[in-house]
Amino acid sequence: MTTPFPFTAVVGQDDLRLALLLNAVSPAVGGVLVRGEKGTAKSTAVRALSALLPEVAVVPGCRFSCDPSSPDPACPDGPHETGPGAQRPARMVELPVGASEDRLVGALDIERALAEGVKAFEPGLLADAHRGILYVDEVNLLHDHLVDLLLDAAAMGASYVEREGVSVRHAARFLLVGTMNPEEGELRPQLLDRFGLTVEVAASREPDQRVEVVRRRLAYDDEPAAFTARWADEESSVRARIIAARALLPSVRLGDGALRQIAATCAAFEVDGMRADIVMARTATALAAWAGRTDVLAEDVRQAALLALPHRRRRNPFDAPGLDENKLDDTLEEFAEQEQEPTQGPEDDDPGPDGPDGPGGGGGQSPEDDSDGPQSGGTAAQPEAGESGEPQPSGTGSGEQQPVRASEPFRTKVLSVPGLGEGAAGRRSRARTEHGRTTGARRPQGALTKLHLAATVQAAAPHQLARGRAGRGLVVRRDDLRQATREGREGNLVLFVVDASGSMAARQRMSAVKGAVLSLLLDAYQRRDKVGLVTFRGSAADVALPPTSSVDAAAVRLESLPTGGRTPLAAGLLKAHDVLRVERLRDPARRALVVVVTDGRATGGPEPVALAWRAARLFAADGVASVVVDCESGPVRLGLAGQLAGELEGTAVTLDELRADSIAGLVKDVQRRAA
Repeated sequence: MTTPFPFTAVVGQDDLRLALLLNAVSPAVGGVLVRGEKGTAKSTAVRALSALLPEVAVVPGCRFSCDPSSPDPACPDGPHETGPGAQRPARMVELPVGASEDRLVGALDIERALAEGVKAFEPGLLADAHRGILYVDEVNLLHDHLVDLLLDAAAMGASYVEREGVSVRHAARFLLVGTMNPEEGELRPQLLDRFGLTVEVAASREPDQRVEVVRRRLAYDDEPAAFTARWADEESSVRARIIAARALLPSVRLGDGALRQIAATCAAFEVDGMRADIVMARTATALAAWAGRTDVLAEDVRQAALLALPHRRRRNPFDAPGLDENKLDDTLEEFAEQEQEPTQGPEDDDPGPDGPDGPGGGGGQSPEDDSDGPQSGGTAAQPEAGESGEPQPSGTGSGEQQPVRASEPFRTKVLSVPGLGEGAAGRRSRARTEHGRTTGARRPQGALTKLHLAATVQAAAPHQLARGRAGRGLVVRRDDLRQATREGREGNLVLFVVDASGSMAARQRMSAVKGAVLSLLLDAYQRRDKVGLVTFRGSAADVALPPTSSVDAAAVRLESLPTGGRTPLAAGLLKAHDVLRVERLRDPARRALVVVVTDGRATGGPEPVALAWRAARLFAADGVASVVVDCESGPVRLGLAGQLAGELEGTAVTLDELRADSIAGLVKDVQRRAA
């Protein structure tokens, strides 16, 4: 068995370690989501935590880890009698990204359930993790329906398995820890909200600290047992502190003052719902217990806000997570002064609306601090300063020009790939999926996951006499079982091919182009798509962003996109074709939709237009769905973008039509061409 890296030997990452320890003290906090770049000890710290958790008492032989002092009356292995039980270490169970629903929640033996009426149940990972840690690495890559099941079980403390009228329920209370790299895609806001705390981690930029990280890691890799032994005293000390904090937790008093601070903070940051208030209250209580106190202080409320609120403030994938600490301090200070105000007497009316700034001249700085916020009334002069740089590139010639801001995004209609796919679950194009409406039945390939009851009965019925059926029960054999086929929606790869040449460099036009692409990126986020970005200008094309689930990364690359130079349209199309070829090897089931944003002009090299048309025909030959966004403007139009769409066997739409939310006709045109 591999010796885990000691938790107390992790260098830095104070917020990460604190968030994990608070959940160890009070699992009711709701788990931790750890966000950060690769190689920042996320997985190491989580795996090390399990060694610090106290041992748990379990009913001998129970597959669901029932507590012998209060066994679960609904345990599938029960009923159990109360007794001394057996001690075992707390488990840490890892949920792989590619796990199936049956592996997560457990599986029923459908054949025995139908033929014998027996609830033959094989426990899943949720049962294994009961009273321990459930760790999900790369939780943002987990299928949405598995995340839903996981978070529902974490919220209810129980797992339910329902199959064709047969149901099993068992306790599932665990410390949920998820890690993710935001560059690979974000979680939906509804799922983010279900994690109690969130922590942002990054590698230290301090050379001394980085040296210590390397030194400890090399020492651990050389002699894991000896290295762990050197940290045994620190590990025992933290384990004892966790046990003491758990014992103290019921005695911690959360006063009305702290509760009002929590409510005021959540209201000030406009957090949706009430879950944030509850999580902050539990976190502040755990912080007090961890510090060995029985009263919650303002510092506990502040720390709880820093851990519980940042991920609940995101409204869309382009919002940066985080919390304005100055605003947090101002809110807590303002509330504290409001609490003291009744004891100061009526003669203290003089401060008036500036009262919260208090002594020290704070009132002179408050308007400047507030000017950074969206609700400030004194920001009228700020946009002028920002806009003063806008016209600077307008006098430049054919060279590279400064990036321009995207116009305001708008809601788009659905673009979908024609036909029926079998890709990853999403919300864009029609596909055969594990979840959706039932469209038929087939023989199961591998384990049966979704029983089609009517088809199973129909397959078994003709053989009942031959099988010697005597009673009321139906004699069902494995060959009779039928898997339900279902139709839902899949996510696609939306590959943007954007013309950044000099012909596109007019500021107003490029701003509109970026706004349109940004709108489609928002749509791709909502529909669980992967996105990619290819740009072409000068003499070549570049992959600005390889296919990824991180649409906010695409938005950042789009915002900084420079323009100018010639128009190597053929190079852009060939680069996009190469990206699709490589991605097809990695993810063959995911279908692609190519969105070419250009005015159709092609310059540079011999016969640039003919080369572009030849490259476009490669997409048509591969059957790739495509849309051309025609950015040509002015009184004289060449119609080259429309010709490009014809060579692609796709659809063309003008930029004005796209911005006017008139993209609905594209779907019909794409589907008509495929028919």
